[in-house]
Amino acid sequence: MNPIKRRATRIVNVGKVAVGGGFPISVQSMTTACTDDIPVVVQEIQRLTVAGCQIVRVSVVDEAAARALATIKRQITVPLVADIHFDYRLALMAIAAGVDKIRINPGNIGNSSRVKEILKAAQAAGIPIRIGVNSGSLEKSLLQQFVHPTAEAMVASAAKHIELCRENGFEDIIVALKSSNVNLMIAANRLFAEQYDYPLHLGVTEAGPYRQGIIKSAIGIGALLAEGIGDTIRVSLTDDPVEEVYAGREILKSLNLTHQGITLVSCPTCGRAEVDIIGITKEVENRTRDIQKSLTVAIMGCAVNGPGEAREADLGIAGGKQVFLFFKKGKIIARIPESQAVERLIEEIEKWDESPDSTAVKKEN
Repeated sequence: MNPIKRRATRIVNVGKVAVGGGFPISVQSMTTACTDDIPVVVQEIQRLTVAGCQIVRVSVVDEAAARALATIKRQITVPLVADIHFDYRLALMAIAAGVDKIRINPGNIGNSSRVKEILKAAQAAGIPIRIGVNSGSLEKSLLQQFVHPTAEAMVASAAKHIELCRENGFEDIIVALKSSNVNLMIAANRLFAEQYDYPLHLGVTEAGPYRQGIIKSAIGIGALLAEGIGDTIRVSLTDDPVEEVYAGREILKSLNLTHQGITLVSCPTCGRAEVDIIGITKEVENRTRDIQKSLTVAIMGCAVNGPGEAREADLGIAGGKQVFLFFKKGKIIARIPESQAVERLIEEIEKWDESPDSTAVKKEN
């Protein structure tokens, strides 16, 4: 049983994906192509889906993008979210096109009457809204009150728009409080979680390029998830969005919050290693990153910790001098040359379908 006690929230359905209420934490991403370029967008979404993305978001910047949504949705298998800024009419068009969720930023969508129109349309369509609060686009009135973006200001922004939703009988809400400042993002989500039971979408916005963005996201998202806060996540990277999905999955796996995907345990190598542990590990990682099976694979380089770590994994190899011992469920099943190690490991991973340990994600207690 997972030792993390998840925060109790209401359940919000985004298409076929349940968010909150103890359901598995979903990984999201966002396309980068212009949304009206339908073939390119569909191909990108398909790549994201293979990588493990469970909810995908597209920018709707104009009417051409909004008109493309219905065609895109017919060609994909994951829930589709329309990201709307500034023009509330685009949100209405997106809802009419059949999207599974609308994301709006209260700080730039306009006056309350425009928000009310979106709420009415979303309610009629039976889809949720994500209230996205970013520290960089808070309402002017809140900046005047709090002087700078603070956790209190971000929660106050969300609270104002939650109240507007409630006044109009709309409760199908997911909330995101994001910042490029990791500490501010953590503080805002903690504060919100103390006051509301709406599901939270976690992310460090504008986290930066690959390495920096992954580190910032792992700290911000991971810290909150470890406290039981968070119901769906997006890692924002200035990189291929498929990398966002891989990073999100790794964050969840590291906290034992998902059972999907290969977990690699590999040593950092040292002067004791007499095999190419770095090259072998990279190749195995690249060849298994889209595999959704639940198993731990150890790749170890020497006799100090190698055999012990390999035995604890579902599958494992421990290196000697240009040779590996191959372990399966703690038992040595073969001694193989270094040149054959990767292929044998991949072969055994592919066979793991028949193992009872290869199970689907279940709802957490």
